[in-house]
Amino acid sequence: MPLVSKLRNQVVTLITALALAPIALAAGHPAVPAPKADVNLSAKPAKETAIFAGGCFWGTQSVFERVKGVVDTTVGYSGGSASTATYDQVSSETTGHAESVKVVYDPSKITYGELLRIFFSVAHDPTQVNRQGPDVGSSYRSVIFYSNEDQRRISMAYISQLNDAHIFPRPIATQVVPLKAFYDAESYHQDYALHNPDNPYIQVCDRPRIEALKEQFPELFKDYRGK
Repeated sequence: MPLVSKLRNQVVTLITALALAPIALAAGHPAVPAPKADVNLSAKPAKETAIFAGGCFWGTQSVFERVKGVVDTTVGYSGGSASTATYDQVSSETTGHAESVKVVYDPSKITYGELLRIFFSVAHDPTQVNRQGPDVGSSYRSVIFYSNEDQRRISMAYISQLNDAHIFPRPIATQVVPLKAFYDAESYHQDYALHNPDNPYIQVCDRPRIEALKEQFPELFKDYRGK
């Protein structure tokens, strides 16, 4: 086997092992329990926003855009300033940003707590610190950026619930911090997994998340064909 091909295969094998490790729990075990603290479904259709960070935003978006009740998703950056909210700068791991996803949802169809359940079940591994699979750095940290007291209360209560029940083999590392701003990422990052299905990274890191969502939450899964 040519050296270049051999090295490429070794890299793919390594990425596969690292990337699938956090997904193994999600794909092979029941979803985490529903949150005990949540809000009721709204009586009327509306639009509310949740901001989550859980590793590479390609994969996080590919999960939430396939959830019934979610009406729009956008990848971007939260946690830093507007002047440094570009991919090249965020990738330097010096700006304070985390790769994030803005989830716009209809609270008459899905609750914030249900979104959190998906976030902790299949969107990422909440026990990893400053990384997700092969992606390492503070921009890949696990964060819930809350925009109101209900979101903060429900998030904190749910993390305590999951930790107390020892759902994961390690304590949850997810930060719960107030949202200061969300900055849209570059256009080529939007719906990246959808538009690049044959990309090896997407095949290895993101497709298992989508399959886990479909397996664990069939009542919430929907096909997504882009905007």
